[in-house]
Order: sequence, then structure tokens, then C-alpha cells
Amino acid sequence: MDTKAFKRALQHSENYHRRGFGHQEEVATQLHSEYQSGLIQEIRDNNYTLTRGNVTIRLAEAFGFCWGVERAVAMAYETRKHFPLEKIWITNEIIHNPSVNQRLREMQVGFIPVEAGQKDFSMVQSGDVVILPAFGASVQEMQLLNDKSCKIVDTTCPWVSKVWNTVEKHKKVDCTSIIHGKYKHEETIATSSFAGKYLIVLNLQEAEYVADYILNGGNREEFLAKFSKACSPGFDPDKDLEKVGIANQTTMLKGETEQIGKLFEHTMMKKYNPGELNQHFQSFNTICDATQERQDAMLELVEEKLDLMIVIGGFNSSNTSHLQEIAVERELPSYHIDSVERILSADSIEHCQLNGNIEISNQWLPDEKIVVGITSGASTPDKVVEDVIKKIFELKQSPVTV
Repeated sequence: MDTKAFKRALQHSENYHRRGFGHQEEVATQLHSEYQSGLIQEIRDNNYTLTRGNVTIRLAEAFGFCWGVERAVAMAYETRKHFPLEKIWITNEIIHNPSVNQRLREMQVGFIPVEAGQKDFSMVQSGDVVILPAFGASVQEMQLLNDKSCKIVDTTCPWVSKVWNTVEKHKKVDCTSIIHGKYKHEETIATSSFAGKYLIVLNLQEAEYVADYILNGGNREEFLAKFSKACSPGFDPDKDLEKVGIANQTTMLKGETEQIGKLFEHTMMKKYNPGELNQHFQSFNTICDATQERQDAMLELVEEKLDLMIVIGGFNSSNTSHLQEIAVERELPSYHIDSVERILSADSIEHCQLNGNIEISNQWLPDEKIVVGITSGASTPDKVVEDVIKKIFELKQSPVTV
């Protein structure tokens, strides 16, 4: 399938919408009232610091809603206003934040059900409106919806679209796309659908395994078993790794994506020679600015003297889990929560570990004077962050007024 030609044809269809519907001002007012926070703005204006009683809050200097997320949520709200009576569906969570997705359910936006790991589009009818979330959707899903004559509202983040363009370039020169990402993540599923040959590596360790195979060969069956769910159909590591290009899930750790890119650049130079590098290796910068800014701000924040760190965001949010990873690597007491309800008491907090397990920790909030670092993922509204800060003040009996 010529995915580039299909996407171009879809974008020229009268059923395809990628811009708003003229309700921007009305929606902006609604979003501000539902998701913005006067307290958070006060902390921003006070050098990202707020002290009340024996608690000091230190906010990361970049956190929360990014431009792509704001755009996607605003378009979803506009869609409901523009199509007040039509049946509206969304192919996945609009963003990885439970409160925002719940708000869409309250607005009668239906989420495509998943049965045995497969989405069931059978109830979607011709003329229904279908929103593609910020992470995008696979080209197969777009084709299915187009064939059903649905009205498609595409809120895909432009940074994700940039990655799609990159793997299209790889495909054009018969280059295998090595995608740094999580093979189950909807963004990586979408990206791989636009690729030709592809291989998905989760981290530097997996990338090093692939690089070693390129240089030294290895057990083909072991390789295919290891990447059985993370490669294109019919992938042959003995033939399909002669020319590689680098792409990434936009929410991965910036530094690791850069390391993986350098690893394969050096691998191909060693395998062939520097003069032939461009024939065997392609790299384009597809690291999302917002992801990079939030990771950089987190790296700065954890250098300060903090007693504990709260990372706020959806438990299935990749960019949030990578912020948590930065704190864990520095052995800083850190808790990844998705809402204020996870703070059970001054003694107990329910939080998500890096391995995805949910656990309850006790004695998480010290009795003495403390400094709490706080950040949030790109899908987390300021209002959710405000609720968490107010709860900490309440538990420490440090009143706050806005």
C-alpha cells in the first residue's frame, strides 16, 4: 500500500478535518475553566516556588499540558460543539490522562471498544464522526474509517506526523526503520504502519543487541523470537539490517534516543566504511520539543535539595514514566500518581512503579519541614497538579490561599 498517497488523498477528502471548526474562543474559555489553575500560575510567577508553613513546593520549570495536547483536547471539544447531535467516537484515549478522557465520556464521546486486544469498529456507522487522538492512528484504521464514509477529525500531534514523514523517507530508499519505542504503544503502532520494514527497540540494551548482530551475526531464530512482536512481517535480520534509519516514539527519553542513533551510526561505519555511511544509515531529528523541555526541566529540578518528588500523569503515559525514571535513577524518593485520589493519607500513597505495578507506600510524607519537587507529564492539566499541591498542604496543615 502506498501510505503516503493514501494519506494525501484522505487529507483532500471533504470528510477529513485537521483544523478547528470556528469555536476556538468558546472552547478556550471552557478549557481554561476546567483545566487551568490560579495557584499554579501564582507558583510560576514566584520563580516556581511556594512555601506555606513547613512545606516548600518546587515546580519543574516545564511541565504539564504541551501545545500538541492542548490542540488535541481543544479540537475534541470543538468537534462536540460542531456536531451536537451526531454520534462521535474516538479511536483511543485522546491523551493519557484519566480526568480528560472521563470528561469526553461525559460529553457523549464513545471510545472504540477493545476485544481480546483488537479494536471493534463494528458499531461505527457511515456518517459518524471519529476523532483520531494526539498519538495518531494506524493507516489501516484510517482506511477502514474512510471506507465507512465517516467524518474524520484528526488531532494527531504534528511531532508525531513528523516521525511518520521520516519513516516514509526510510521506505523510499529501501531502508529499515529502527524505531525507539514501545511496540504496544498506540503511537508506535501508528508509526510502524507507515513504515516499510521496521524493527522496534525498547531501550539501549536492545539496540546494542541489534548492533552486535549487524557486526558479528548471531542466532537468527533467537533474534526473531526476541523481536517477534516488534518487527515487520517477514523481517529477515540477515538482509534487512544492511540499511537502517532511526525514528522514535516522541515520548521516549531524549538522551537514550540520541545514544541509539549514535550507536547505529558508528555500527554502520564500522560494518562498511565512513565513506559509505549515507548509503547504509539515515537519521533525522524527531525528538519532540515538549518532551525534551520537560525532561531537561526534571533533570534540573532533581539537582536541587529535595526530600521527595511527586510525578503526576496517567499510569499509561510514556512521557510521564520517563520523568519518574529520572528521579528513580537518582535514588530520590519519588511517587508517580495520576490524581489526588492516590494520596490516601499522610501515611499512605498509592503509586505506579516503573514496571507498571501499582503499590501502596507508607510513611511517604515526612513529619518535619520538607521540600517537595513536583512535575507532571504533557497530558496532565494544571488543575490536577493544583489538587495534589493543596492536598499536601492540607496533610501538613499548611494552609494555602489563592
